[in-house]
Formats: sequence, structure tokens, C-alpha cells
Amino acid sequence: MKVNYITIEREYGSGGTAIGRLLAELTGIPCYGNEILEEVSKQYHLSVEHIQQYEETVTNSFLYSLFLMGQENTGNMEMLMSDGHIYVAEQQMIRQLASGGRAIFLGHCAQEALKGREDVVRVYIRCSDEQARRERIIREYGIPAGNAEATRKRFNKKRANYYYANTAKKWDDFRNYEIVLDSGKLGISGCAAVLEGLFRGTRE
Repeated sequence: MKVNYITIEREYGSGGTAIGRLLAELTGIPCYGNEILEEVSKQYHLSVEHIQQYEETVTNSFLYSLFLMGQENTGNMEMLMSDGHIYVAEQQMIRQLASGGRAIFLGHCAQEALKGREDVVRVYIRCSDEQARRERIIREYGIPAGNAEATRKRFNKKRANYYYANTAKKWDDFRNYEIVLDSGKLGISGCAAVLEGLFRGTRE
């Protein structure tokens, strides 16, 4: 199978973003994470902060999930609440970016936007090394040591809720992914090397 897209969901502190960026450097294939929010912000005249706030406060209600997905599928955008529009805008932006060629996507339920395609590999990145995870949160994200664990839990809950609200699937259910990598075992470069192998030999 020719791999054109890799979508990455990652635990907070796992180094998933660094892995995606390194993979982009190794392959020359663009990586989109916050860039998705920035493009939605420009196109819909919303602040990035507002979009981030929506992602953090979105309900994890299954009924909301069914309603939102149903309205997107029918194209009935007028019935969506303003926050629902943000999710749909993100999904449309991901598909727009994907239309430009091979890409790596970080978060934002990108695998849902690209569902149905045979050239997508869905990846989940975790970190079993608690000390490495904690040090990364403190060092790279500037979180005070005393707040590291609480911050990790808050962001993981945010990601899990957003993923469930918009896919009706559990974010950390490994069955939703083709590949699960442990950065605590493989390291940042090791994980990137594994994913590089998916692109190697299938270049356009």
C-alpha cells in the first residue's frame, strides 16, 4: 500500500509533536498541527484562542457526537451551533491541506477527516517512561514541576473528550490505530524512524 498520509494522536508529554516535526524534516513532507488552527482562524475570522477554548470545553456527550456527525454528513450546517462549525471547519481544512499532496497531521481528529482513504496510516503515540514524560513537560512546555502531572491529566482529558465528541470512539483505544508507538522505549528519533519507513520507497 502506498502511504500518503500519517495522522498522529498523542498523549500529552509523549513527544508526539516533536516526532511529527522530525518526521517532516526526514521526509520533506509537511506536518500540520497548530497550522490547522491558524488556517481556520484566517478563513473564518476566529481567534486561535477561541478555537483552542472550544477544543478544551467541548462536551463528551454521545448524543452530541451523533448529532454533530449527522449534520456534517448531511451538509446541514445551519443547524450546527457555532462551536460545531469549528469542528467542521477543521475537518474541511484538513481535507484541503491533504489535497495538496502527502502530509503528516497532528491531532484534530485528522483520521476522521480522511476516513475512507486507503493511503492513510493512523498512529497513536504514548510514553511509558514516567520520568521522561515529566521532564519533557517541565522542560519543553515550561510547566512548573508541581503542576506537571495535573497539566498532563488535563490535556489528556481534553484530547479524549474532543476525540470522543467528534468520532464517538475512545481516543486511547488502540484498536482505532494501525500503529501504536511508545516514545519511552523508542525515543523521539526511534519513533520518527519507524514512521519514516512508511513513506520510504513510496515517494511520489
